[in-house]
Formats: sequence, C-alpha cells, structure tokens
Amino acid sequence: MRFHIITIFPEIFDSYLKESILGRAIKEKKIQIKFYNPIDFCEPKRRVDDRPYGGGPGMVLRPELFLKAFSKIKLPRGTLSKRVKIILFSPSGKKFETNYAKKLVKQKYTDIVLISGRYEGIDARVQKILKAEEISIGDYVLTGGELPAMVLIDSISRQIPGVLGKYESLEEERVSSSEVYTRPEV
Repeated sequence: MRFHIITIFPEIFDSYLKESILGRAIKEKKIQIKFYNPIDFCEPKRRVDDRPYGGGPGMVLRPELFLKAFSKIKLPRGTLSKRVKIILFSPSGKKFETNYAKKLVKQKYTDIVLISGRYEGIDARVQKILKAEEISIGDYVLTGGELPAMVLIDSISRQIPGVLGKYESLEEERVSSSEVYTRPEV
C-alpha cells in the first residue's frame, strides 16, 4: 500500500516513520510513503495561506497549492475511483475507527492520499474538487492534520498482512485481558 501525504510540514513524520513496526514495514516494502509539500508550488514572495474570504480570524491554506501538490502524485491509470482513497482531516469529519482501517485494507486500496491542513484549515474547494472524504480522529481540535495522518498510517498498516508478523498480534483480535505483565510471574 502506498500512502501519499500532502502537508506543509513533512519533517514532522521523520522520527515516527523510521522507528519500530512502521520503519520495518517501510524497509520491507510492505508500505510506501511519499510526501508532497504545497509550499514547493508557491510563487516567490507569496504565502501558502491567505485571509479568509468574508473575514474572520486565522489564515486559510490556498487551494491551488494543494491541488498542484495532488497533481504530482503518480497514481496507476484508471484507478482513481476504484483503488485510490483520498482523505482530508477535519474535526467535523467522520470519526475514524479500527473497522474503517480494516475496510480500507480489505477493499484493496493501493493508494491512500492523506491531506493535512493547518491554521483555520484548507480552502473547501480542495475537498470538493478531489471528492475527499473528511475524517476526524476524535472529538477535539488539533494544530494540524499531521498527527491524524500518522494515526491512520499506523492503524491501517497494522491491518496489512505481514506488517505485524502474526495475525494474532492484532490487539483487537486477541482473546485476553487488557492487563499485561512481564516475567517473572511474581
């Protein structure tokens, strides 16, 4: 499975993706991760964000930069609707659960595009043009979409056969107590 992450802060992912199970899954090519930074498409002396139309606090990320970043993603021909899932993180989106991660793997998506916003958010035209599904990881607001992207990558990757080593390693499939101990017994 390939994860494509559109973010203005790709460095946030560095240590998380290099360690432990995800780091091993990347090395073993069970998952691939690519980054696309909208700032790379910014004209000199222009900003990645702008004031909200109609007023209000904060800044809104400009749509054309995110759409240009999306256009650089190399997706297999003819798969945009069948094997590609586009997700935009939003506090008002559908709540993410493990069953959603299982469904994405079971439906054999080859590419998942994760769009991470910041500030007041991404101009709504991005979601509408790309027909992205809005997802939330909980009933709270975060500074940006990078943490939710890491949560989805982690949760989805665990469902891919071979990433954890054994099927029984999936906590939600275990028949045991939530309490765990090391040895010795006493």
